[in-house]
Amino acid sequence: MSPPPPPLGRGRKRAAQAFDDALDDDELASARAALAQGRWQSARSLLVHTGDDWDRRGHRVTVLAKESYSAPWAREWLLAEPDSADASILLALALVHRALRGKEKPARVREVCRDAAALVPNDPTPWLGLLMLERSLGEVDEVVRVFEAVRARYADHHHAHHLMVARLAERDGDGGADPLHEVYDFANWAAEQAPADSPLAILPVVAHAERYRVLAAAGHESADPSACGHWVGRRARLVMKAAFDWWLEWEQDGHPRRLIDLNFLAHAKYCEGRGAEAAALFHRIGEHVTPAPWSYPDRDPHPAFRAARASALGTA
Repeated sequence: MSPPPPPLGRGRKRAAQAFDDALDDDELASARAALAQGRWQSARSLLVHTGDDWDRRGHRVTVLAKESYSAPWAREWLLAEPDSADASILLALALVHRALRGKEKPARVREVCRDAAALVPNDPTPWLGLLMLERSLGEVDEVVRVFEAVRARYADHHHAHHLMVARLAERDGDGGADPLHEVYDFANWAAEQAPADSPLAILPVVAHAERYRVLAAAGHESADPSACGHWVGRRARLVMKAAFDWWLEWEQDGHPRRLIDLNFLAHAKYCEGRGAEAAALFHRIGEHVTPAPWSYPDRDPHPAFRAARASALGTA
């Protein structure tokens, strides 16, 4: 029996949402809309044409899998094509999202992810799903092992590095500010070992924001990121300058997750008090705001983004 259709008005509700995980990927948004109606063939075609662009493939599968209807339609797809690795991976990541919402048993989801990985030994995407699960539910040692499994298949995996930074930033959350915290070392190492044009150059900025999230939540930094010293110390200034200079030189306007990086960099430049540089980034972002890091540590991200953008652009 086919899964039920989504509730009426779903499309109108989506249009009104402030955040869209698809970012500016119109093909992905179209395939997601088709999947909502049970037309999994559009997702099939999208993933076939994505090929081994691993960052784009990871982004697209993750966004498709996040929807509540993805698991039943992925099972429907598997009924039609039992040997489809793409359908198996979509189901695995859909179950990861369900497990993170407390609707699936993590042990079973781990098994499904590993079964999907066995179908496509060179594809890091099933391991990305497992990393998403372990980042929230697993011990650090297991997070590291799964991260290394992703890197063994694609060393510069963008999403995997972001997940790793977020997890490492949470270690020693009650220890207070520490310029030598391991998350900074990890982010610097990743940026240095990546190719010159890799967007992992922005990872030290992401690490700085993730560590702020943890410190502010623990009361060691102000809950207003623009009013604390976390963004204006010598180390912070060097990190922000290096990342902004990289963006000016390389930009990488074709990367599927570049808007996530731009939001982190715009947030950092705004908090640093570099209004002109922040304004340039806000122009590139347009309306593609992401919840992180504008929600850090516990804020409504859309008003925070709009206020920062208006201030930087002089329209406040």
